[in-house]
Amino acid sequence: MIDKAQYPSANPVSAGLAGRCPRCGQGRLFDGFLALRSGCSTCGLSYDFADSGDGPAVFVIMLIGFVIVGLVLIVELSFQPPIWVHMVLWLPLTAILAAAVLRPLKGLLIAMQFRHQAEEGKLDD
Repeated sequence: MIDKAQYPSANPVSAGLAGRCPRCGQGRLFDGFLALRSGCSTCGLSYDFADSGDGPAVFVIMLIGFVIVGLVLIVELSFQPPIWVHMVLWLPLTAILAAAVLRPLKGLLIAMQFRHQAEEGKLDD
């Protein structure tokens, strides 16, 4: 049980997107690019509950894919460039956007998981 008097609730969206602790909003969530720390250095929350799975990667594929495919279609229908132009434009842009969006999205999903006390599904016997 979380002691709300000791830890005022942090906004899960801003804390998650910033890569901060979902309980206090102060401590760092990540140790490296995508690896989670074992716990918050500020409030002591253990990050053992955090399991975002493949969720962030799926959302990144959907979001970035939608944007890139739209841009590819606009460029192709407007200018009809050779294929190498598409490769030079879209491969680096896709990689850069995916790397930029993956970490904040993973932080957001972990913060929402904490906020809603999400756990692994269990079957009652």
